[in-house]
Amino acid sequence: MLNRGLDKLELLRIVEAVANEKSIDKELVIGSMESAIQKAALTKFGSENEIQVEINRDTGEITIQKVLNIVENVEDPSREITLDAAKKIEKSDELKIGGKVFEELPQVDFGRIAAQSAKQVISSRVREAEKNRQYQDFIDKEGQILSGIIKRLEFGNVIVDLGKAEGVIKKDELIPREILKTGDRVKAYCYEVKKEIKGHQIFLSRAHPQFLARLFFQEVPEIYEGTIEIKSVARDPGSRAKICVHSQDSSIDPVGACVGMRGSRVQTIVNELHGEKIDIIKWTEDLPTLISESLSPAEILKVLIDQDNKRIDIILTEENLSKAIGRRGQNVRLASKLTNYEIDILTDKEDSERRQAEFKERTETLIKNLEVDETLGQLLVSEGFYSIEEIANSNEEDISKIDAIDTDTAKELIERSKETLVKEKEAISQKLKELGVEEELISLKGMTQGMLVILGQKNIKKLTDFADLSSDELIGGFDEIKGKKIRVDGYLEEFSLSRKEADDLIMAAREIAYK
Repeated sequence: MLNRGLDKLELLRIVEAVANEKSIDKELVIGSMESAIQKAALTKFGSENEIQVEINRDTGEITIQKVLNIVENVEDPSREITLDAAKKIEKSDELKIGGKVFEELPQVDFGRIAAQSAKQVISSRVREAEKNRQYQDFIDKEGQILSGIIKRLEFGNVIVDLGKAEGVIKKDELIPREILKTGDRVKAYCYEVKKEIKGHQIFLSRAHPQFLARLFFQEVPEIYEGTIEIKSVARDPGSRAKICVHSQDSSIDPVGACVGMRGSRVQTIVNELHGEKIDIIKWTEDLPTLISESLSPAEILKVLIDQDNKRIDIILTEENLSKAIGRRGQNVRLASKLTNYEIDILTDKEDSERRQAEFKERTETLIKNLEVDETLGQLLVSEGFYSIEEIANSNEEDISKIDAIDTDTAKELIERSKETLVKEKEAISQKLKELGVEEELISLKGMTQGMLVILGQKNIKKLTDFADLSSDELIGGFDEIKGKKIRVDGYLEEFSLSRKEADDLIMAAREIAYK
């Protein structure tokens, strides 16, 4: 296409054909050709020159021009020219110093090497444009279900032909025990489109919770129309799932709409997920009711909610324990993901024993630190004064309201509590000094002295030591060892930090340590 003898209109036909074949803008193809011809011209006429190439969009005429800057004194003859010399090239009164003049270069055969180089430039630009076009096509498909033909299997991963591109379903994003073969048509949720140097990658999943949500979106018209809203989804892929739905219209039963006539709608989804059992739960703002529904078929006696730490204690009878927990803890685990609360399940007997143990422990703490008798200690705890801090921060009137405690006794209890806290603070400060915990970590906002002692004992003594931890190391989590999930205790697990609180502490440390 670079030879002089090339038909000009043929050039435009080639441009049209390439643009249509690759589904890219015709202007991009012409632009890549101009760049290719420019590269070849620089090889022919000298790379020290500034050369401009233009292809006429209507006629296919190729114009190759040398660009020269008009100056008073020429220092670089390849790029500069005097005003008098410029006027010999272009007879114009508008030419002036600081402007440019364009000297047309001859149309010549660029030769095999130059032509090959130009071809590589065109191919490279077209490939790049094609990748960008595909990326733009698929970036809008994030969060949607895509359908394609399985092209091949690679190391447990599934490569899917999506028509104009390929997607990959990683091994851990497949439904367990699902058998997929080359040539099968498969649906999957597009959770990420990543742009990389070699091109874009489309990541698909059949195990993602949103795959289930989007299947309901396709099967239930009321969800598509926005009348019914999916509040949350939790899945154990291939086994069981829970989905929480809410109707904007009080006259529509959201659960019934999702189930469909004789279960037709939900059954279509179950078939797509290879028999995955789906619990559809009606959403409510009443958290205890929502938790109870999430743990169905277990019958709940009591729900104790800790909003600050996002924890819930469920109290039930012994015969309902296994129902609530489910096989291998599946039911309670899914309910926890669905509600975004950590759930602890206790029988009524365990709850009673726990409360008795807490009562005894709190009473003994008051007896030991305030030097009161057992009766007075029990009386204080039963009236809601569970700790030394609560007594120290209260006033005489509040304590003297308790029967058998007068104003003088209340005053004495508050003073003893404050003295105890001062002694404890001094003892802990001394302990931190002995452990070598640095002041920068001690002064981190949100860190208590009890936490600092534990961290110091674990050899976490600097702010940078703490900043390098993960939230799982603080509050506990699971690690996979030889294919099995093993529970790992957190350094600060006894302080009942929520994951958000742990993350906030670590991020605050990182901002100070690595600013």
